[in-house]
Amino acid sequence: MVTVVGVRLKRAGKIYSYKPGTLEIEIGDKVIVETARGMECGTVVIGPREVDEAELEEPLKVVHRLANASDLERVEENKQKAKDAFAIGKKKIAEHGLEMKLVGVEYTFDMSKIIFYFTADGRVDFRELVKDLASVFRTRIELRQIGVRDEAKIVGGIGCCGRPLCCASFLEEFVPVSIHMAKEQNLSLNPTKISGICGRLMCCLKYESGCYCNGGGSCPQKKKVQEPEQGSRVGTSGGDGKVIAVNAQRHTATILLDNNQTVVEGWDSLQEPSAAEAPTAEESTAAENRRHRAPADKERKERRERKEHNGKRREPRAHKERRPRKPHENGGREEEHRNAKRRPRREGRSGHERKDRRNASSHRGSRRQNTAPDSTREDRD
Repeated sequence: MVTVVGVRLKRAGKIYSYKPGTLEIEIGDKVIVETARGMECGTVVIGPREVDEAELEEPLKVVHRLANASDLERVEENKQKAKDAFAIGKKKIAEHGLEMKLVGVEYTFDMSKIIFYFTADGRVDFRELVKDLASVFRTRIELRQIGVRDEAKIVGGIGCCGRPLCCASFLEEFVPVSIHMAKEQNLSLNPTKISGICGRLMCCLKYESGCYCNGGGSCPQKKKVQEPEQGSRVGTSGGDGKVIAVNAQRHTATILLDNNQTVVEGWDSLQEPSAAEAPTAEESTAAENRRHRAPADKERKERRERKEHNGKRREPRAHKERRPRKPHENGGREEEHRNAKRRPRREGRSGHERKDRRNASSHRGSRRQNTAPDSTREDRD
């Protein structure tokens, strides 16, 4: 067994285990410990406890010493310098015209490094920016790109519940959150209602997810009491009915009985519906169709009665009988009937023949006029 203590380096940060060594450490003490970034000042949040060595993943480091007054002063100076570095870094980013947003600046305890946290839509070439910042601060510069959740954790804020953000208050690390968790809890799938200020799904959806799952998904254990499905038929002390709502927190269900009464029963008291009274699938479908058609049928019946009362109902029109065709001499065919109405032409004479006949008749008339005086002259002689 090994004695360890839990040390937190940042607000709502991850807890790291260290060996206290010969120091007497209590919860709330400020200690100086060695990290991957160098010496850091942290707060003891978990007191000394015995842990099996098999549970430890790697050899633990020993707490360097307890923090004194000068160490605490240096921590406050680093916070003030970080604010000044934030203003300078924001100005340099604007001068270089980079598409990035500066979120926070952090000094290490020994001031050997300055870390700039930023967000960006894609990759950013900040090599010239690092050189410019190094020439100003004369120390090592590190630019670290983070996500929108980490940005909310650093900046902080107030959530839709009116309380400080969970990630900035007590969450040590982010857990995966899926839309399936919101569906299990019968929440509105409107993104504006289930998303946090970071634009991602709220972390609090994970808190009650284990109470709603029914033996599947991310639930580690199956519930002892089977949750009734909404829309299924169950039996109660007052008769059979249909489940219209389920309360997973209280393990109760709201049931609409066959006599149109609504009752709330616990899951333990629910029974299988009686087979004699339970309608079949065809009967349920037919009853549902009749229920949907009832308003329309009633409206049509009222409209019909109103028309009969006002005398506006029209009698069906009688079909007009079609007059039979008269038979024709040439067989009754329509084309021959139309041709028969036309004026018959003289047979044997074409247009040119008729013209020649008219010309010949005109010549004979002129010949008679010329011969008439001569004939009279002969008679006188």
